[in-house]
Amino acid sequence: MSIPQSGGALIESYEQLAGYLSDGCKPKENWKIGTEHEKFGFRKNDFTPLQYDGECSIKAMLNGLKENYEWSEILEDGNIIGLSKNGANISLEPGGQLELSGAPLDSIHETCDEVNQHLIEVKNIADKIGAGFFGLGAAPEWTHHEMPMMPKGRYKLMTDYMGKVGTHGKQMMYRTCTVQVNLDFSSEHDMIKKMRVGLALQPIATALFANSPFFEGKLNDHKSWRSRVWRDLDNDRTGMLPFVFEEDFGFEAWTEYVLDVPMYFVYRDGKYINALGQSFRDFLKGKLPALPGEKPKISDWADHLTTVFPEARMKQFIEMRGADGGPWRRLCALPAFWVGLMYDQSSLDSAWDLCKKWDKDTREQLRIAASEKGIEANVNGISVLKTAKELVKISKEGLKNRAKPGNGGLVPDERHFLNAIEEVLETGRSPACELIDKYHNEWGEDLKNVYKEYAY
Repeated sequence: MSIPQSGGALIESYEQLAGYLSDGCKPKENWKIGTEHEKFGFRKNDFTPLQYDGECSIKAMLNGLKENYEWSEILEDGNIIGLSKNGANISLEPGGQLELSGAPLDSIHETCDEVNQHLIEVKNIADKIGAGFFGLGAAPEWTHHEMPMMPKGRYKLMTDYMGKVGTHGKQMMYRTCTVQVNLDFSSEHDMIKKMRVGLALQPIATALFANSPFFEGKLNDHKSWRSRVWRDLDNDRTGMLPFVFEEDFGFEAWTEYVLDVPMYFVYRDGKYINALGQSFRDFLKGKLPALPGEKPKISDWADHLTTVFPEARMKQFIEMRGADGGPWRRLCALPAFWVGLMYDQSSLDSAWDLCKKWDKDTREQLRIAASEKGIEANVNGISVLKTAKELVKISKEGLKNRAKPGNGGLVPDERHFLNAIEEVLETGRSPACELIDKYHNEWGEDLKNVYKEYAY
């Protein structure tokens, strides 16, 4: 999750809120790609989750990366809780999932180089301390009580709150992993189309990357349990957001939506102040119970924007949030898929033409079906497999048109990064199907094999 903001101007007017979002507009030549991915850490000797402290631990991982690879530490209450270097961050999810939030980069070639270097560094330190890491959408065996809590004030606040507003919030926090990509927009008009395409087509990405068929030691009857978790988490801040498809959607409409989302916290002097369930609208009036008489700063608005979790999220860029964590190759395929659709105008137009007639019920049903059946899902005559094939074709054309060369010019563009999901299209089966087959056959229903075969 996001590193908290500090400072910024005092918010004197409502216009500053939507203005903060519109300040994200960038000319096309300045668009970047930011890729984030999470992974589970475990002790090799007993396959239990990494605790924060100890010789084989999250703390040892972070210190090892800092000491060996020139990362700078990020502290909270004297505890190392993250690292930063050259625009990239390594942060901790609540249950110790290690997240790379990559630097804003120009191409998928650079993104994949970044991911590769990161995973090499992680493996080198993990091997030294007896740890391993793997990418799945959900922890295959661990129970909630086995999970540690990382020493971040935000997570202490969220944990209690999640138990009051939904049924799966703690599962999301402690036992799921995702890969996502952050993309820029040039104008409000451009943002609107990208948000609509991103939300409508997020179920297709869920299906293509569905990789969490196990939970608490058994099959869960879903191809993406991670996606299932997000459906019953906190209805105030999740979902497919039908209002984005209404005629008057724009920066102001997003501002209104976020203002109505109950707050989590206010960050002051390195501390998280409990503002659970309180109103940012009251904060604007100086009537926030957590900080009586105080009005928000721009940093408070930036923080509050990180506490909404829809399938696609807008800050000063757009986050595509629908995919399960996975193996090395698919960590590059996810950003390639969305960049091909979003960063070429003809491809963006084609993607919107494909989904613009879907109504809100269809979009929601696709979300559910993708979670349950993956690429094999069908909703109201819409085949997820057929749609995915069309979208990957569109994405390939977009990547071709971008013409971003790699490997010193030997590779003309970024299309080959889609190879990992083209395999899914050829078989007609989501990645979860491979896991299920192994579970029933060569693994003899022993999930300990996940840690051995799927470690980075």
